[in-house]
Amino acid sequence: MDFELSADQVALRDAASGLLEDACAISRVREVAGSDRHFDDVLWAAMAEQGWPAIESPPEAGGLGLGVVEVAVLCEQLGRHLAPVPFAGTVIACGALSAAIAAGEVDSGAATGLGDTDVAGWVERLSAGDASGAVAWSRRSGAMRAHQDGAGTWYLTGRTDPVVSGPEADIVVVFAETDRAPALFALAPEGGDRPTPEPAMDRTRSLGWLTLEDRPALHLGGERAAEAVLDRALSALCAEMLGAADVVLAMTVQYAKDRVQFGRPIGSFQAVKHRCADMLVDVEGMRSSAYYAAWAVSADDPDASAAASTAKVWCTDAARRVMASGLQVHGGIGFTWEHDLHLFLKRSQLDQVTFGDAAFHRERIARILRARVEAGQPVL
Repeated sequence: MDFELSADQVALRDAASGLLEDACAISRVREVAGSDRHFDDVLWAAMAEQGWPAIESPPEAGGLGLGVVEVAVLCEQLGRHLAPVPFAGTVIACGALSAAIAAGEVDSGAATGLGDTDVAGWVERLSAGDASGAVAWSRRSGAMRAHQDGAGTWYLTGRTDPVVSGPEADIVVVFAETDRAPALFALAPEGGDRPTPEPAMDRTRSLGWLTLEDRPALHLGGERAAEAVLDRALSALCAEMLGAADVVLAMTVQYAKDRVQFGRPIGSFQAVKHRCADMLVDVEGMRSSAYYAAWAVSADDPDASAAASTAKVWCTDAARRVMASGLQVHGGIGFTWEHDLHLFLKRSQLDQVTFGDAAFHRERIARILRARVEAGQPVL
C-alpha cells in the first residue's frame, strides 16, 4: 500500500507553495492582520484564477475534479503561510450545496433563505471565487434550533459557536437541531443576520457569532449530511494545523542551530534536542492522522467519522505541544510581536477549538465505538 502523495498531488502541493510564497509573504500577512477586514482580496483572486475554490467541482462545470485529499494538500500549504482567506469554508459550503442537489434534498432552483441567487447559482459563484462561504457549528446541543411551518419552510433560531471567516461570508452552512435529529441548512446572511466581527487572538482571520431569530433557511439534509460536512471540515482543519506546526518545527530547529549560549549552539544541549525530537514525532503523527482522515472522508469509508475525530484529537493535542516547545526553545524572543512565532501560535489555538476541541472528539469517538459494540460489530 502506498501512503505517499501521488505525483499529481505533489505537483499540486508545489504549485500551491509557489503561489503562496509569492503572494502571501509574512509581511503581507501582517499587513492584512493589521487591517479591519482580515481578508486578502488579492490573494483570493489569485487562488480563484488557479481554480482552487473549484477544486472539487467536476471538469464539465469548470472545476478541477479532485477530492478531499487534494483539499487537504492545499489547506496544509495555507496553514504553512497563514493565508488570510476563507478557502476551507468556501470549499466545504460549495460541497454541501452540491451534495444536497446530487442527493435530491434540494432542487437546483431552490432559493429559500438564499437571497436573489438559487442553489445552483451559489455553487457557481463559490466555485468561481466570486463569493465566499463559512460553516457555522456549535458544540452545545440545541444552540441553534430549526422548526418548520405549515408551508414547509424551515426557520432557524439561536447562536452558534464563533464562525471563522463568518463576517465576510456570502453564504453560511449551518448545523441546527430539529425535533428529530441534527440537520444541515444554508442561508445567505444579510443585514442583522451577518456575524459582527469580534476581537480575536488570531488576527489572520475574521471571527463572529451567527445569531438568528426565526430566519428562513434552506434544508440541505439530515443527520447524515451534517456528519459528512463536519468530517470534511475536520479534515481540512487538521491539514491546516499540520502546515502551521511543520513551519514552527523548522523555525525552532533553525533557531536552535543559530542561537549560541555558553559558546555553543543551544541545539547541542540535550534538553533542546529532546524537545525538537518530540516536536518532530508530533508533526509526523499529525501528518499521518490528517491525511488518513482526508482519505477516509474522500473514499466515504465507514470509518470516516472516527478517523476525522481521531485526527482532530491528535492534531489538537500535538499542535499545542509543538507550539509550547517552540516557545520554550525560542525563549523571550518567541513572545514578542516582532517575531513570527506568535502568529502561528494564535492561529493554531483557534484551530484547536474550532469544530470541537479534543475532549469533544474523544466523546464523539466513544459514541461511534459504543454504537458498534451495541450492534455486535467489531471496534477495529
